[in-house]
Amino acid sequence: MIRDVPHILLINPWIHDFAAYDFWAKPLGLLTVAGILKAHGFRLSYIDCLDRFHHRAPPADPSARYGRGPYHKVGIAKPEKLRDVPRHYSRYGVRPEWFRDDLAGTRHPDLVLVTSLMTYWYPGVQETIEHIRSVWPETPIVLGGIYARLCADHARENSGADHVFVEPAEVGLLDLIQQFTGFTARAEFDPRNFDTYPYPALDLQSTVNYVPILTTRGCPFDCTYCASRFLAPRLLRRSPSSVIEEIKHWHTVFGAKDFVLYDDAFLVDAEQHAKPILEGICSSGLHIRFHTPNALHIRGIDQESARLMLRAGFKTLRLGLETAEFDHRQKLDKKVSRAEFKRAVRCLLEAGFSKDQVGAYLLVGLPDQDMNAVEQSIQTVVDSCITPIPAYYTPIPHTALWPQAVAGSRYDIAADPIFTNNAIMPCSKDPFSWDLISRLKELASG
Repeated sequence: MIRDVPHILLINPWIHDFAAYDFWAKPLGLLTVAGILKAHGFRLSYIDCLDRFHHRAPPADPSARYGRGPYHKVGIAKPEKLRDVPRHYSRYGVRPEWFRDDLAGTRHPDLVLVTSLMTYWYPGVQETIEHIRSVWPETPIVLGGIYARLCADHARENSGADHVFVEPAEVGLLDLIQQFTGFTARAEFDPRNFDTYPYPALDLQSTVNYVPILTTRGCPFDCTYCASRFLAPRLLRRSPSSVIEEIKHWHTVFGAKDFVLYDDAFLVDAEQHAKPILEGICSSGLHIRFHTPNALHIRGIDQESARLMLRAGFKTLRLGLETAEFDHRQKLDKKVSRAEFKRAVRCLLEAGFSKDQVGAYLLVGLPDQDMNAVEQSIQTVVDSCITPIPAYYTPIPHTALWPQAVAGSRYDIAADPIFTNNAIMPCSKDPFSWDLISRLKELASG
């Protein structure tokens, strides 16, 4: 039985991919885990392999592009299974020697927690764990996160971790710590009450260039292409007052100006949730900015919510349109009608948002998708005077569309997540083509 409080090292791994960019992409799940552990008195260390502001990296302005920016990268060999893809492959993140030095300079941990995001980024997870193992061969390594939960069997067989954690972290985290360290801690928060959660430990980062905010967890919709229902079966909402207090905290203590909503359903039931939050932000006197890369629910946009978002400082709005084939979208989702889309766009433009601020995501590369339909959807968005944003489809296990994706892919995506990479459009009728990408970009530019 360990009597001293355990020292736990949390690590955000490298990305191995054809392309990657920090579009407000923080490992919020891992930082939330860190916040819970910190609130329970554990000793923590944190290493972010994607840190753009590492002390050995060239200086970068954290306020540029509202906090976004390119990761450091080095070209590496493509996985053998992707040798047919005519694109360069890279490791995104800090240099391996920097990571090794950071590991060596960290006090010996009792447990290492590694997160994971995209399923097809698992080669970066593998390399990260190999480096950890080379420094501390006897220290247990636990892998969690999206890849671990969606592809648990593959992760158990291939990641190199001692244990793959598939439960929601807030439910089983303290039991996991006890299992590997023998240390017992009593939960000081209620996993069913979002307001009781500690703040994510963003202070562990080298630089707080933007703050991810989660006001809801889960989604009431069950879209065929999305795994939100699998990853978060229950919809949890925070009270508007707790959200506003967190925003004030990060702005006051760290001077944060850019806040990024990670919600899947921020505008659902807007009268009871989003609008009170927006009103509180407007009355707070804070001069801050908001961005919505996870997309807003179009049906929740009306004249009032549009005006409130503008007054609150929303700068980057993304709408979850997915397709403008409104008469045939039932196979995908039931989120929005043609009339609701037109009304939402009208409300946003009348409120004062510009075309450059408002973009609509359109899925590209769905199983059996006709590219003519994609081009027509792009044109519909252009004609609406906002910006179309092609979103290349990633086949995801545990979604309703997964069996069709498996049947229609030119790769064996069920056998290896490496083939689900949206950069190779694995379920499109034709192989990856730069000509197609260029044509869609040209159409989207209007």
